[in-house]
Amino acid sequence: MDKIIDNQYFKCYYVVIIISIKLRGYIIMFKGKVVIVGASNVGSAVLTKLLDFQLASEIALIDLNENKCNDATSCIHSLNIRTYHGDYSDCKDADLIIITAGPSIKPGEKADRLILSKTNCKIMSSVMSEITKYTKDALILMITNPLDVATYHVSTQFDYPREKIIGTGTMLETFRLRRIIADRYHIDPKNIHGYVLGEHGNSAFTAWSTVNVAGLGLEHVDEYFHFNDKLDKKAIEQALVNRAYDIINLKGYTNTGIAMVAARFTKSFMYNEHTILPMSAVLEGEYGLSDVALSIPRMICADGIVRSFAPHLPKEELDLLYASAESVKKAIASAKE
Repeated sequence: MDKIIDNQYFKCYYVVIIISIKLRGYIIMFKGKVVIVGASNVGSAVLTKLLDFQLASEIALIDLNENKCNDATSCIHSLNIRTYHGDYSDCKDADLIIITAGPSIKPGEKADRLILSKTNCKIMSSVMSEITKYTKDALILMITNPLDVATYHVSTQFDYPREKIIGTGTMLETFRLRRIIADRYHIDPKNIHGYVLGEHGNSAFTAWSTVNVAGLGLEHVDEYFHFNDKLDKKAIEQALVNRAYDIINLKGYTNTGIAMVAARFTKSFMYNEHTILPMSAVLEGEYGLSDVALSIPRMICADGIVRSFAPHLPKEELDLLYASAESVKKAIASAKE
């Protein structure tokens, strides 16, 4: 593996280092400027995780509340990564923009992210109007809820390259699914494969036809592990739906899990991984669906989405996917009213 430092330059007292790594025929470009829009619970958690995993060379934090930005950045000290309260002009040379702005579900409110559609689409319009003044080159990672509605709105209203707009989607639910199954069998979660698909919300569903344990399949896994009781799929599905709202009611908000998801996506972009993850983007004919954003498996690299995959699903899972699409479409329509 040859490492070549192509360029090193100083600008406004910070350093951006571009490193080209030739590895198995791929040229990996790591530049590492990230802009986070929204400095509340989620934005500050994302900032912390990016610093923890050293996934940027520079991070600008944008929020209308300057005190939130100053509070988030002043509590963090890194010798390697410059963090600061920025503004939208910082998007001009950003590699990645992570959007977390907008209110979230609060304790005691209806347990459905879709109720935020109208409010947060207006906020997305304001945010994207500013971003597009400075760039249409940066990758955009959407976290704002309702995730699929916000991703659709951003992807269809601003003439921004669609392959560069990625919603975190059901990656969080997929992480949780893998953890729940791994805990049952006392194995490494990396040995659990499979997806939660559809809406990042109440209509998300586990595509059990895609799930297997370390290549052993799923049908006989209890036999292999000498379990007398069968894996309770319905209980797992309900736990996935309830998990986020349980955390909200106990803690007041969710931020740690989604921050880990943001870090996983950032790593995929920055290291040009060509990895396949479940994520939200506008469907373009997959499963006969269009004009809606949902999570299906997609390959991503430093340029964004490379291709989308439509796994062969049995009828009962297809029905769940279509129901999820209908739910999100209704929320998209309500946001336009």
